[in-house]
Amino acid sequence: MVKIKVKSNQTSLKFIDLFCGVGGFHQALSSLGHKCVLASDIDKACQEVYKDNYNIEPVSNIKDIDEKNMVEFDILTGGFPCQPFSNGGNKKSFSDDRGLLFDEIMRLAREKKPKFMFLENVKHILKVSDGEVIEYIKNRIKDTGYSLQIFPMSPHNYGIPQQRERIFFVCVRNDIYNGNDITLIDNNLNLTPNDIIEDVVDKKYNINNETKNVLNAWDELIKQFEEGEKMSPTILIHDAFRTYTDIEFNQLPNWKQDYMTKNKPLIEKYQHIINPWYEKHKDLLSKREIYGKLEWQTGPLTKNDSIYNHFIQLRQSGIRVKKGHYFPTLVAISQIPIYGPKKRLLTPRECARLQSFPDSFKLHESDKVVYKQMGNAVNVHNTHTVISSTLKHYNL
Repeated sequence: MVKIKVKSNQTSLKFIDLFCGVGGFHQALSSLGHKCVLASDIDKACQEVYKDNYNIEPVSNIKDIDEKNMVEFDILTGGFPCQPFSNGGNKKSFSDDRGLLFDEIMRLAREKKPKFMFLENVKHILKVSDGEVIEYIKNRIKDTGYSLQIFPMSPHNYGIPQQRERIFFVCVRNDIYNGNDITLIDNNLNLTPNDIIEDVVDKKYNINNETKNVLNAWDELIKQFEEGEKMSPTILIHDAFRTYTDIEFNQLPNWKQDYMTKNKPLIEKYQHIINPWYEKHKDLLSKREIYGKLEWQTGPLTKNDSIYNHFIQLRQSGIRVKKGHYFPTLVAISQIPIYGPKKRLLTPRECARLQSFPDSFKLHESDKVVYKQMGNAVNVHNTHTVISSTLKHYNL
């Protein structure tokens, strides 16, 4: 499991933790010897967990912070709301009120001028609204008096078995900026899923009967396919048995037309297997739209392959199956990863480990709340790498 070394700094800096969640930035900075002097988050459950772990009660609304009379600080951190920009949200960008919360960060920064700002968001923020959002952010940071360097990062690139593509914004006040790019410290943990997974867990984390039956149905099918068979893109099994006129087909979304066209050779090749299989499981697979979509992301079928050899996640796009090297992205909505070999959900503690929180971290009593909090959290190890690399670059 993840262990972050605590460093005793000669220079102890003060930081504020905005949109703090359960304190991923706090974990990283405190381990480097720095002190939190203010936190803020509107979520009551996050406030409770933050206070329980750090003995600091977050301000409930960033808009209530008076920049003229607030505490002095050296570092500002913020994993500002990602829902307006993410694939999991509605991608409304700044037309969503949460998108404007970035301006609250700039309001405080313009007045207090901290030495550094460390911000985090989803990778999609680079492309949303045809690039208008990222240009807006860059311009606001520049106009506030900071030089910006952007780091795309994911835990799986640093030896943590979770793929979680994120963007870190490192903002250095112009009078401190030395004109040289920061180089990230090579800090690979070389963890495997075995370092995350607990051997014995409560039976309540076993997948429910309906989910198990759906996965068993798909497993029954793929075991009849040839070794080396490729099953991409997403198999839309219901559409293979629907009849569309040319007009109806052309009215479908382009992505769906593309998938159906690419599915056709596989459906035809295994028609003698798929037809009776579908008739047998049609009612089950029709209970939810996602049950009829298999998103196989493990490459060609191997000998004795099984859906349970891999990591599984029930997503809006369907049943996603990924290679068992690293877990899919933890998200705040109900898409808890399934650990195929044990046919169960990840536990809250395992999710915390994937986000690099130590086992000493006190979790909320509700599993549902923990899943949401860890889905929203910044990865502590990635955050530690970015911040420690920056402070080392500036001899702090």
